[in-house]
Amino acid sequence: MTARTVVTGTGHYVPPRVVTNRDLEKLMDTSDEWIRERSGILERHHVEAGIGTSDLAVEAARRAIADAGIDPATIDFIVAATLSPDHYFPGIGVLVQAKLGLGTIGALDVRNQCSGFIYALSAADQYIRAGTYKRILLVAAEVQSTNLDFSDKGRDMSVLFGDGAGAVILEPNTNGDGRGILSTHLFADGNFASHLWMEKPSPMDSPTFQTGFFEEGRFFPKMEGRNVFVNACQRMPEAVRAGLEANGLRVEDIDALIPHQANDRISLMVAKGLKIPGEKVIRNIDRIGNTTAASIPIALDEAVKAGRIRTGHLVVLTAFGSGYTWASALIRW
Repeated sequence: MTARTVVTGTGHYVPPRVVTNRDLEKLMDTSDEWIRERSGILERHHVEAGIGTSDLAVEAARRAIADAGIDPATIDFIVAATLSPDHYFPGIGVLVQAKLGLGTIGALDVRNQCSGFIYALSAADQYIRAGTYKRILLVAAEVQSTNLDFSDKGRDMSVLFGDGAGAVILEPNTNGDGRGILSTHLFADGNFASHLWMEKPSPMDSPTFQTGFFEEGRFFPKMEGRNVFVNACQRMPEAVRAGLEANGLRVEDIDALIPHQANDRISLMVAKGLKIPGEKVIRNIDRIGNTTAASIPIALDEAVKAGRIRTGHLVVLTAFGSGYTWASALIRW
């Protein structure tokens, strides 16, 4: 019997510094009411100077390792998802490996932005199903606050994002109880890449990094908000339905839906589109903000620790983001 991949430990970490909407009012022409109405966000967490994405990932990883009750030395592979690595290269996977003292095990970096955790989960799932690895650490982490435009020009983006990390331990389950990842479903449409991206650096430029790009603010993320909103509200329900159909399940079978925490209005529209009760939708964007690849594992860990997700539950994850990329994963907990 092919082993299913089961989550044996979860953990998350957000930096201690809380940035409220009132704090942002001091930096740009915005208001607490405006931010709440358009995003549902009340506060988010930002790192202090000198803290990198890999540092947050390590803290989340340690908590997931403790939750799983395992010896870190028994981890045989790392998958790391982020759009905000510490350096242009290498990725954060090797930095997490070194900081945790995990020897010379392999480390794979995944760059699928808001869909990064599910894409990384899908890759890890294939490794475990194939028997290549027996215990995988999957981390998703972001430090967005250090590359946001906190002027009036950049307020539409800068009010949304927070810093944080989530992690899971993945192992094979061969006992036949049906628990584990049922399936993952990945989609993309690169025709809309410029709707949500960081324009520079690009292949049009030599040298890659130029002073003028910084002066013009072209290293800050940009978004065509309405197009992203419409597509997110459409594509996430589509991805969920694809997963349910593949497994012969119905929306009514879902015990917990965890959408990427991009915007609370989007989460509510996804729930409405699926006709799923609001109490089944895990939402924490009011306290955490949009942490991109980290948003789903952070919400997952909170829900597990709060008892909202229990053994036997059908948990559905879905995300949409830059690329465009979108995805879903179905897990029998």
